[in-house]
Amino acid sequence: MTAPASMTESITDVTRWVLGTDPLEVPSVDRAARHLLLDTLGCTIAGLDKPELVELERGLARFDEGSIRMVGMQRSLSVTAAAYLLGMAATWDEACEGLARAHGRPGLHAFPVAVVLTLATGGTLGDALRALVRGYEVGGRLGERLRIRPGMHVDGTWGTFAGVMAAGSVLGLDADHTMRAIEAGACQTPFSLYHPVKQGATIRNSYVAEAGSRAIRLALAVEAGVTTPHGSLELYDELALAGTAQDEIAPPGEWLVEQGYLKPFAAVRHVHYGAEAARLWHGQHRGQADQIESLVLEVYPEAVVYCANRAPDTAIQAQFSLTYGVARMLLHGDLGPDAYSDEALADPEVRRLERLVEVRTASGERSHERRAGLRVGTACGPESMMVVDSVTGDLDHPMARTELVEKFRRYTGSRLKLGPRTSMPLVDAILDGPADQPLVSILAER
Repeated sequence: MTAPASMTESITDVTRWVLGTDPLEVPSVDRAARHLLLDTLGCTIAGLDKPELVELERGLARFDEGSIRMVGMQRSLSVTAAAYLLGMAATWDEACEGLARAHGRPGLHAFPVAVVLTLATGGTLGDALRALVRGYEVGGRLGERLRIRPGMHVDGTWGTFAGVMAAGSVLGLDADHTMRAIEAGACQTPFSLYHPVKQGATIRNSYVAEAGSRAIRLALAVEAGVTTPHGSLELYDELALAGTAQDEIAPPGEWLVEQGYLKPFAAVRHVHYGAEAARLWHGQHRGQADQIESLVLEVYPEAVVYCANRAPDTAIQAQFSLTYGVARMLLHGDLGPDAYSDEALADPEVRRLERLVEVRTASGERSHERRAGLRVGTACGPESMMVVDSVTGDLDHPMARTELVEKFRRYTGSRLKLGPRTSMPLVDAILDGPADQPLVSILAER
């Protein structure tokens, strides 16, 4: 019997495949990449408008000025400073993509690296899209293979490798040098804690930011001739992670980017299923939320582990709260970025509903499937039961183009001064424009 390939051998094969293939020649991959780029850009522009990031951008510009400036930014920054800023901004509203089988977000980690380096090198939209896909394919596979320990947060760990792969793509590194950069990442990728989420600390949003700027420096170091040891991925898993890397990695030729999801709601994906059940109830019982007397949410175990935050006081706590997502959706039928303002978090009726929610961990044959059941008891009628097996963005329910564009408009309208009928050449250029157009012409400051 042939021994299974090591993790390093498998990722080397995938790296050679994605660098030797033009992802944009596959129409479905090209479309998925464009949608991913637009969606993450919208989340980034929305994040850049937050007071903390306005101040962070100002602080970075004091000491790390450079040539990178794009739509949503107010100042010009160096490559690594811009990657840091964009990574944090994209994360801020918790509205970015993900890959369920990886339990994380490879596209989010690849995005700031792909965009910033493409702008810095004068590259094209196609260059950015290829880097985004290549980073996604490597990062997604390592996310599936490298399991984090309890108490860790997935951002900033294996996602670093997505950033390294994206950097290698833009810089034109061959497969051998790219693998050396990936091994370099394994030597120093941090142990990211979930602890800040529990306490509502937004330093968690820096995990992707750190990973992106680190990925760029690692790729440049390897390009310059800095050497790296072999076998670092396996040792990283053994020492820093859960040490449970057993499953085979998806082989070359299987496009994970086609299997990823985009989020309709501004919340961690685990919140979406209960929130969607609540949205369905809201649509059928509009104006009756004040009659609710009991709530029982049954959801898969992973959602309970990561999103058990009760009575959240801060935005990030609420973004990771099953009970808040259900309560807010029952009352308002919406869970956008405005759901996390101080006023929204203090809403007495939302808080009343949130206290009512009893969370139960699903059991049985389907207990680990991403789904939710919400039982609603009211004073004015029989008990209701809403069951949700999929939400927008899942493989069997992809986000439609119109939904994607509307989400972009909603998230960026205030920053880009978009009215309800304003045309969006930026959107058209990303979704439909030729791949050989310079990225800087698309993302120019507006």
